[in-house]
Amino acid sequence: MIDWNIQSRAHECQACLKPFVDKQPYHTVLVDAKHEYQRQDVCEPCWTAQFSQGSTERKGFISHWQGVYEAPPAAPPDAIQKETAETLLRKLMEQNDPQYRAASYILAVMLERKRLLKVKAQSNENGTRIFIYEQPKTGDVFTIPDPNLQLNQLEEVQRQVGALLEHGLNPPPAPATEASAAAPQLADEAARA
Repeated sequence: MIDWNIQSRAHECQACLKPFVDKQPYHTVLVDAKHEYQRQDVCEPCWTAQFSQGSTERKGFISHWQGVYEAPPAAPPDAIQKETAETLLRKLMEQNDPQYRAASYILAVMLERKRLLKVKAQSNENGTRIFIYEQPKTGDVFTIPDPNLQLNQLEEVQRQVGALLEHGLNPPPAPATEASAAAPQLADEAARA
């Protein structure tokens, strides 16, 4: 029985080991090698020098085709920047502001899922569950109280975390609306009357 698991296209010539560049022509040879198909991708010079003469007569030859190498697209940026989330968590921990307790918890959970923080212990203080997280690379410890979030609170906390990740702790001033811009003018008029 032949294994049909054919390898994907290589990113370098498998004869000379030079990386393929975008739009570079290449050749692929598919052979049956002891109960599995093997794919070999080679650049034009290696094809001409080593494979073009008699490759279709080689033992186990199945197929040959030509292609044009397309460089893989750059990886999309991570939706949550690891350094940004960790840096933000550190700043929130320094401030120790109760309004950011839920955001700190969500950031810690996000970093745990990314395996950037590890839960080392849990404790219970005055009815509040406390998570002890460690950053494995630095050994830094984060003590995060569980805010006991309810399902109806999650959307607001997610918005807060998103805004903090986008703008940091000091968000830019909100643009003045017509109503807020007119408020000082109305106050001046009322004072004159």
